[in-house]
Amino acid sequence: MEPRLNLFTNPTLGKMLKHVIAAAKAAEGSGVPAPTLNLVMIRASQINGCSGCLDMHVKDAAEAGETAVRLALVAAWREAKVFDEAEKAALELTEAGTRIADSAGVSDEVWEKAAKHYDEAQLGALVGCIAMINTFNRFNVMTQQPAGDYVPGMYS
Repeated sequence: MEPRLNLFTNPTLGKMLKHVIAAAKAAEGSGVPAPTLNLVMIRASQINGCSGCLDMHVKDAAEAGETAVRLALVAAWREAKVFDEAEKAALELTEAGTRIADSAGVSDEVWEKAAKHYDEAQLGALVGCIAMINTFNRFNVMTQQPAGDYVPGMYS
């Protein structure tokens, strides 16, 4: 598959991506564990069918020490025993925040589960991370960015 546009050399998208990338980095160091942020990005990308983001975030998570079992079970996190309650709350918030059009948004119940495990700053980081990965997913899916060639750290 050939991409419809080169996201980095397109004059408009290149400028936009610089800002989106900078915004996405704000979640780092927020107190939300890096493995949880990786799981969030993987789950949203699964839902959105974004192979480019899945390629990147699965490889980055593995490079950071995430296990193959946990990576394989992200899509079935509700039934999997390998995720703790805080991770499950973050994944449930991710699904609700990604599938906004399929429901009435994020329910109070979903929000309260997340709020049991994360403080206000961490909730802000999760909301921001979910919003940013959904943005990246949309850039990639709309322009049919291919996947498979990502090497961890290549965009650092």
